[in-house]
Amino acid sequence: MIYFILILFFTSLFSIIFMVGKKLILLKNGQIEVAEGALFEIPYLKELKHLIAQSIKKYEHEGLVLVVKFYLQGINLAKVGYGNLKKKIKDLHIKKQPNGEVSERVEVSKFLRFVSTYKHKIIEIKHRIKEEEKNP
Repeated sequence: MIYFILILFFTSLFSIIFMVGKKLILLKNGQIEVAEGALFEIPYLKELKHLIAQSIKKYEHEGLVLVVKFYLQGINLAKVGYGNLKKKIKDLHIKKQPNGEVSERVEVSKFLRFVSTYKHKIIEIKHRIKEEEKNP
C-alpha cells in the first residue's frame, strides 16, 4: 500500500515539473506573453519585514507576561486551596454544638490510633539505631 502511494506521489511530482518546464520553455521562446498585472511585487518589502518583526516581538512579550501571570496565579490558587483543604480535614474531627461552641474532639478509630502509635514507635527505633551506628 505504501509503495502505491509513493509511486502516485512521484508520478504527480514529475508531471507537475514537466508542465511547469514546458511553460517556461514557451515563455523563454516568446510564445507566451506575460501580463503586466500578473506579476506579484511587494514594493516595500523591508518595511513590511520590519513591521512584522516589531509586532512579533510585541506579541511575544505579551504572551510571555500572560504565561508568567497565569503560572503565579495558579501557584497561589493551589496554595490557598491546599490550606483550606488542610483546615477542613482538621475540622472534621471536632464536634460543634448548635450554638457554635466546641465540645470535644471526635475520637479517631482505635485501629488508626494503634497504627499511628506503632508507626511513631518504629520511627523512634530507626532513629535510635542510626544514632548508635554513628556513635560506636
